[in-house]
Amino acid sequence: MSRLHPIRGAAEPDFKPVDADRVVDGAPMTETRLDYARDGTYAGEWAADIGAWRVRYDEWEFCHVLEGACELTPDGGEAQRYKAGDSFVIEPGFAGVWRVVEPMRKRFVVRIG
Repeated sequence: MSRLHPIRGAAEPDFKPVDADRVVDGAPMTETRLDYARDGTYAGEWAADIGAWRVRYDEWEFCHVLEGACELTPDGGEAQRYKAGDSFVIEPGFAGVWRVVEPMRKRFVVRIG
């Protein structure tokens, strides 16, 4: 088995609305393309429309914004804005609001456990 896994973006997209009980503003739709999944690690591409929703992370996630912009506001904290070209990490235990301020697309790597 190879230890190299090229990401070619050929995965089929999964389109779905954000769960209504989490939505804070708008009616955002998301698109997820999963390119890699093994042993609790996932990599792919994610996109979303303008809107805002509550999030709570039990996992670790690396994000690199390809286009658009978002703001993440931790509960009790200040909003942090990320735009195309920015990268960031969300650690387990993060809770707050994810707001897409310009339709966005990102590459991600998630590690569960």
